[in-house]
Amino acid sequence: MLIILTAGLISLIVTLIGTRYWILFLKRHAYGQFIRDDGPTAHHTKRGTPTMGGAILIVAVVAGYLGSHIVFTRALSVSGLLALGLMVGLGAIGFADDWIKIRHARSLGLHAWAKLALQSLVGAAFAVAALHFPDDRGFTPASAAISFQRDIGWLTLPLVVAVIWIMFIIASFSNGANLTDGLDGLLTGSAAMVFVAYSIVNFWQANQWCGTLSTAGPKCYDVRNPLDLAVVCVAVAGALFGFLWWNARPAKIFLGDTGSLAIGGGVAAMTIMTRTELIGIVIGLLFVLEAVSVLLQVGYFKATGGKRLFKMAPLHHHFEMVGWEEVTVVIRLWIVAGLAAAVGVGLFYGEWAVGQ
Repeated sequence: MLIILTAGLISLIVTLIGTRYWILFLKRHAYGQFIRDDGPTAHHTKRGTPTMGGAILIVAVVAGYLGSHIVFTRALSVSGLLALGLMVGLGAIGFADDWIKIRHARSLGLHAWAKLALQSLVGAAFAVAALHFPDDRGFTPASAAISFQRDIGWLTLPLVVAVIWIMFIIASFSNGANLTDGLDGLLTGSAAMVFVAYSIVNFWQANQWCGTLSTAGPKCYDVRNPLDLAVVCVAVAGALFGFLWWNARPAKIFLGDTGSLAIGGGVAAMTIMTRTELIGIVIGLLFVLEAVSVLLQVGYFKATGGKRLFKMAPLHHHFEMVGWEEVTVVIRLWIVAGLAAAVGVGLFYGEWAVGQ
């Protein structure tokens, strides 16, 4: 338990203090955000706000994870390193996207297809690695089965299909988080709730782990390194809470694609390695809604020859366009995210609790 708290404390301190100096560095070099012209007019005042804040977030998470292991002289786990690797890999793609925007002074970075191709490459590498490296019981960080509270045996996929399924989850959550990052503090606060939820899931799995042969019960969890995944989750949550200090309205810095893609990757890693992929849709419901709103908007626009289902997509911009204040949108969507995370944890625990 202490290693989990230490990871969160270290990452919190790094973002709480380090973000201030990162903001000064970005301002000195005029690395600011460019705002899309067709967005809400109130956002034009945000032009020039330092971006790429996700870089300090990733540094904080890595520092929290590694620092806690150094303090308690604990060995690093394959699952923990894979989760961090996915976050760093997707964060690097986001960094490239942010850098192109800054260099060319525009609101568009990497071409959509180029970004998706790079995400697929990182996702495929993660999927292949996560389906290997079995422990002494034969359990790998990820499995080939689709999962709810645990693997659904009759939904076990062929290896190639399982890799594609994992890639789809990663692309979905990383892009969903990216689309959610459009208002001050919206993604930061909602993602913190998601990672708190997954820290509870991981800690519970660690206490009911099948690898603890002396105390394992009939409903134990066949997962790998659940305690270390809890360390990662709390490190991310701590980093997000620290960053939110600077990212809350009026934001002094934005996550940028560097942060949003990394955050989405972290959520995807947790859904995959905790064997809760379908419950992940509930825990990360806000990201799902934001992504679906864009898909519906594009589909409806094409099907009707130019009509719009929402005033603007993603969803949070629709609420702005109908007259909600930005802070109102953020707080209400935080409530949605928090309730969804709580319901998701309840669904996870419900399987174990029934019949006890």
